[in-house]
This record gives sequence, C-alpha cells and structure tokens, in this order.
Amino acid sequence: MNIPLLDLKTQYQSMRSEILAAIEATCDEQGFILGPRVVALEQAVAKYVGSTHGVGVASGSDALLLALMALGVKAGDEVVTVPFTFFATAGAISRLGAKPVFIDILPDTYNMDPALLEQAVTARTKAIIPVHLFGQCADMETINEIAHRRRAGVIEDACQAIGAGRHGRRAGVLGDLACFSFFPSKNLGGFGDAGMVTTNDQTLAESVAMLRVHGSRVRYVHEAIGINSRLDALQAAILLVKLKRLDQWAEARRRNAARYGQLFQDEKLLDRVSLPVVDAGNHHVFNQFTLRVQKRDELRAFLKDHGVGTEVYYPRPLHLQNCYRELGYEKGAFPHSERAVEEVLSIPIYAELTDEQLQYVVHTIAAFYRRH
Repeated sequence: MNIPLLDLKTQYQSMRSEILAAIEATCDEQGFILGPRVVALEQAVAKYVGSTHGVGVASGSDALLLALMALGVKAGDEVVTVPFTFFATAGAISRLGAKPVFIDILPDTYNMDPALLEQAVTARTKAIIPVHLFGQCADMETINEIAHRRRAGVIEDACQAIGAGRHGRRAGVLGDLACFSFFPSKNLGGFGDAGMVTTNDQTLAESVAMLRVHGSRVRYVHEAIGINSRLDALQAAILLVKLKRLDQWAEARRRNAARYGQLFQDEKLLDRVSLPVVDAGNHHVFNQFTLRVQKRDELRAFLKDHGVGTEVYYPRPLHLQNCYRELGYEKGAFPHSERAVEEVLSIPIYAELTDEQLQYVVHTIAAFYRRH
C-alpha cells in the first residue's frame, strides 16, 4: 500500500464541483481582497467557535503577530510560551522585539505545563501563548487564572485546533484572542496560506482589523504602523465550502484515533508505542495523531520503505534553534520538550482513511518491532 501522511486529493474530489463553482463565482465578481466573502467567512468561523468577532488575515503566523500587536506587545516586553511548537509561535514574539520566555510542556499532552507558569511571569510579561498542540486544548483554566491575576494577556495558538474544545467551550474563546491557521494541511485548510483571529473583545477585534491593513481604518489614513495581512476572497470562498464539513471530518479523525488504539492493543504494541493522551474535559480533533515510539528514526525509515507517510512534529525544540542562542538556554533546560523531539512520530489520521489502511499502518509498525 501507499498511504500518504495526508491525502488532500481524495478530500478535494468529494467536493470538487462545489469548490470550483465557488472559485468561478469569485473570479466573475473580480473582488479578490477582503470583501463580502471574507466577511461571510469571518462571521461563520466566529459563530462556529462561539466568539463575537472573527478577523481574517493572511496566515496563522500573521494571526499570532497581529494578536500580539493588538495587545500592545513591543520591544522589551516578555511573552511566555513553550519550546515544543511550530516556529511561528515564538517567531511572532521576536518580530516585535519582545523576548520569548519558554517553559516546558507536560509529557503526556505536549501542552504547556501550567505549574511552571507562575515562576516564569515577571513584571515585564505582557502576554502568554499556550499552544493547543496537535488538536488538543491546553489547561486554559489554570493559565487564565494566573494570567489575569498577573495582568498578562492570553493568546490561544489554536492553529492546529479548530473545532477542539475544553469543558464544552471551543478553542477560539478560551483566551483574550485566538489564532487559527488555514494552511492546506490543517483540519480546515485552504488552497494556500490563510488565517483568522477570534475574540470576544470588540476593541481587540477592531485593532486587529486596523493593523492588518497598514494600521488604517480609513483609506490612506494610518493610525498605527500595521502590516499587510489581508485574507483574500478566493481562500474565503474555498474555506466556506469546507467549513460545512469540518465537524464530519473531525469525527472521522476521532473514530480513526479510537480504531488505532484498538489495533495497537491487539498487536500488543503498547510497550513500544505510547498513544496520544486526551486530557479530562478535552475534545481532541487530531490535527495530528502523534505517537511516542522506540527507535523512532529507524521506524520512520521502515514505514517509508513500506509506503506509509509520517512526519516528526518537531525535530528540534525552539530553545535549541540557532536563532535563539542569544536567549541563553542550554540543553537540558526543558527535559520534556527535549525528550519529545527524540520520540514523537505522527502517522496518517485523515478522515478518508479506510479500515484496511489503518490496519496496514499498525501491522507495518508491528512488523518493524518484530524485527527489532
């Protein structure tokens, strides 16, 4: 078998005519920057997550940057986040001249360890960015309590977590602002880069909307130095088609995750492979299905040879990246993050997988460990 990590072609074929019709209608309109289709997507996503405001932007990375700008983060400020995440989480902080302050993750969910947060917050802390990694929400109750008591803003990095929830509330309304990515590989993915910021705070929403167009509310009148980060109408048209199917896809991913659990148990692999842990009260949407495995790199090569796509999210923690040497973190500073990068392996989880494919993935992993 040949099972890619993600099969976007199969997903596309299921709604090809509807997407092409939406693209054609947008082309006929000849309005490509912001406009009514973007407004419709902003309203639809806000309704979906339960927020009062959604602001479409050019990418998830820009969503993080604009959320920080809306909170007034500037040079000399500190922002607390985790080192086990995609680079954009910390990169947005650095772009504003602020300092990323890292704290370690929990070893089971890979999300921020809130027990370490209090000691990391200082008088210079302007914001905290918990990451809902792999499609599962962080412990937002504890994080919010500390942040609000210490007067720091909270930005959800929900770029992998649209549709995820915690205690009945969806990602997107669990902090002061939330950031989503519609990169093609996400559970809700466009045909290029796209993103959104959601919030229940009208002032913050207006600030993000102003900052995404060079700091302007009225054309050629600039209140602040913003950036150019406008969601285009073609992406909005495509995403509106796909949003209607998002919950259906998420439930299929959850079924696949449960089936994997059964198959790994049947193959007696749980002494070699650790399955994802879902925190109590969380609704996981499995943007990735990430295992902890022994002999990770050898297993990954074996799976590749047998037609199974995999990925390592992420192979190096941010505190050990060359560009962050100046922060002064040494190896050993964040042991859970450093162990995770050596052991994690993500395997196919997309909605269109067949049971035969799921069985093949697990049988192939079992065959590797029988040889080793």
